[in-house]
Amino acid sequence: MTFQTQILTLYPEMFPGPLGVSLAGRALAEGKWACAPIQIRDFATDRHRTVDDTPAGGGAGMVLKADVMAAAVDHAIEKAPDLPVLAMTPRGRPMTQQHVRKLATGPGVTILCGRFEGFDERLFEARPQIEQVSMGDIILSGGEMGALMLLDACIRLLPGVMGAPDSGDEESFEQGLLEYPHYTRPAEWEGRTIPEVLRSGDHAKIKAWRKQQAESDTRLRRPDLWERYKNARD
Repeated sequence: MTFQTQILTLYPEMFPGPLGVSLAGRALAEGKWACAPIQIRDFATDRHRTVDDTPAGGGAGMVLKADVMAAAVDHAIEKAPDLPVLAMTPRGRPMTQQHVRKLATGPGVTILCGRFEGFDERLFEARPQIEQVSMGDIILSGGEMGALMLLDACIRLLPGVMGAPDSGDEESFEQGLLEYPHYTRPAEWEGRTIPEVLRSGDHAKIKAWRKQQAESDTRLRRPDLWERYKNARD
């Protein structure tokens, strides 16, 4: 089954962009996923194809109009009613690897890319099926870069894209922890050696060392993840 993606954007030329090369590009060529950008301006009703207006109450910037955005969303839903609809916005719920895995097992996703100061809030009140998501505590010029991140995270999990089915099982966030550190040849570089346990051939000891390293690094680097991990085990 092909993973269908629709991207509502003011810049459809940004897609597939970097997703047209490497693993994602090969998967696109093989039909494992499909990319359908939708130009939001096509749903404007005036001759200038206006998609934004000044903020009610004053302030800097411009706001995406609810009527235009709703028309674009309705069109996307009519084309692919089974796809979840996500809006890229820093006001949204942070995306997690668990959420990505859930999306990747479905039929695909429709992504609404924000621009300017964001969306007229009435859009989400009138279309409650839109899920607001954020790719991190950062501000981008628009939702397109967030959409590319989200799509890449999903596409790499599709069957046959990474090769071995368990390729991503031990990566960061998959088990609630950061991934353990990696090493490769040469065994010594600039006076630094690969940890002896990794050269021992003792798979039980290697597994235990990797778990200990993952827990230690998570505790030091991401105390928020560590607290969730501890609570889940208790």
